[in-house]
Formats: sequence, C-alpha cells, structure tokens
Amino acid sequence: MKWFARDLEGQVVVITGAAGGIGSALARSFARRGARLALLDLQAPRDLAAELTPGCEAIALACDVTDARVCEAVIAEVERCFGGVDALVNNAGITHRSPCAETSEGVLRSVMDVNFFGAASLTQAALPSLRARRGAVVAISSVAGFAPLLHGAGYVASKHALEGFMATLRAEEAPHGVDVLVVRPGYVETPLVHKALGARGGVSRLRQRPVGRRLSPEAASEAIVRAVQARKRELILTRIARASWWCSRLAPRLYEALMSASQGRSQQLAESSGGEGPAAPEARPRVERQPQPAH
Repeated sequence: MKWFARDLEGQVVVITGAAGGIGSALARSFARRGARLALLDLQAPRDLAAELTPGCEAIALACDVTDARVCEAVIAEVERCFGGVDALVNNAGITHRSPCAETSEGVLRSVMDVNFFGAASLTQAALPSLRARRGAVVAISSVAGFAPLLHGAGYVASKHALEGFMATLRAEEAPHGVDVLVVRPGYVETPLVHKALGARGGVSRLRQRPVGRRLSPEAASEAIVRAVQARKRELILTRIARASWWCSRLAPRLYEALMSASQGRSQQLAESSGGEGPAAPEARPRVERQPQPAH
C-alpha cells in the first residue's frame, strides 16, 4: 500500500482536451505545482502553452484521439521532448443530447470514439512509460458513468465503458505501481454543455437542466489535482453527484423518476423550437494527422 503523496514537481503531465474548460483549468493547476505539461487538443493549444511559460515547461500538440496511430505518435513526441510520461489525464470528450430511438448510429459511434476509444488508445500508448515511472492515469468520467441520463444513451454508454476499462486497468497495473483515478465531476460549466450533438449530428437544441449549483472548471481542477497527489482511486466532486450515486444504487426507480422529471422539460423546449440546429464546425471531431510541438 502506498502511504506517500505524489510530488508533482518536475512530473510530466499529458492532458487531452486542454484547449478549454476543465482541460485548461487542469493545465494551470498542474503548472502551479511545478509540473511539465504536454497540452493536447484537436488544434494545438499554443496560446495556453505560451501563457504558462516561462513559469513552467509546456508544449502544445495537435491530437485526434480517435486515431490510434496519432495517439502513438503524440506520446512518442512527448517522450522525445520530456523523456517520459508521469501522468496522463484523459479529459477530451464530446456528448450528444437526443432520444435513443432517434439517434443515428454515426452520432453514437462519434461519442464512443472520442470518450472511450480515444482514452483507451492514448492510455495504451503511454502505458510503457507510465509503468517505468510508476505514474498515474486519470479518467474524467461523469455521473453518467454510473447512472442513466435522459437523452444521453450514447454518452452514458461511453462513460460506462470508460469506467469499466479503468477499473480493470487499475487492477492489472497495481503490481506495476500505476495509479488509476476515475473522476465524476457532476455539473461543471464548460463549453461541452453548449456543443452537444443532436440525433443526426447537428447541434442539439435540447438543454440539460442542471440540478444544484454548477461547479467552476477551476474548482473542479483543483480538486482533481489534489486527488492525483493523494493517489486516490475515485473522486465524486459535488453533493448532488454523491447523492446521485447513492440514490441510483439504493432506489434506482426513484432516481429514474427524479431524473426524468428534471430533464424531461428540456424535451418540450426542443420540440417547440425545431429539435436540432445545423452542424457546427466544432460538433464533429476533425483529423490532425501529425503532432505539432510548440514550445
């Protein structure tokens, strides 16, 4: 059993989805603790890397996490620049908001490709280095990782798959000294909530109704980094998320009824406004084939 905290000074931390929201807040939180950062997003987040230097070492890399070969190339570039990977934060994600019966297979696959296969591919690429350095894997999951979510069947499936993968990885990698942390943030105010895909791949007009107070990305990131330092296995960030955990297990029918009553009102709003808008440029993953370092 590990009794010592993880010291982040000089540690190499890779963060996906680093351009905004929780990802950019995590970058700032790790930087304040002296970590060296590899910041990944579909377009290399050079502005963020420039903001964080010269206070810390940071590189920006373009990475389409849905392409396993790109993931391998990006990890190889991080190892070339920094010598290895001490922590991998799988934060990149997309969502959809549409009834299951109406959602196209393409939308379901897009969500699964980013949220599950993207995290799995990058984790597998980084695993040899993580083993060698007794590092940590962080997966940003959701309340949807353990409970149903109205109009989010594909998103729920991707987060359930992610949690199952990480739980098994934790058991397999414990002998190698690799920590695995699964984070369930609850409601966080990020751009993701405004870019949900609709049933056919456009921008959904369904709006998820927050229950309780939304957490800021900055508050979420500080809690996540402290959990990494404390070598925690799981982190549920808000009281509503913790209540959802217990209610969904002890009284699943009650949880479904409460969730449906809360989220069902957004269905009525969408139907009155046409259901789905046109596809936005940010709505679908774009392919960036080569990693592009920017110091």
